[in-house]
Amino acid sequence: MPKMKTRRAAAKRFSRTGTGKLKRNHAFTSHLFAAKTQKRKRHLRHAASVSPSDFKRIKHLICYL
Repeated sequence: MPKMKTRRAAAKRFSRTGTGKLKRNHAFTSHLFAAKTQKRKRHLRHAASVSPSDFKRIKHLICYL
């Protein structure tokens, strides 16, 4: 049986933390900044963790690096 390949697009978007969680960046950060408040833009800069409902699916995509 061949090894499972990592989905490269997913591997570039998610990274693993030291405790084993998956880290992700926020969406809506590429353009149209005039319509967004400063507080909203500031919070979008920080990374977030992947929700438990998506964890198993994403772990499968990246072969859990």
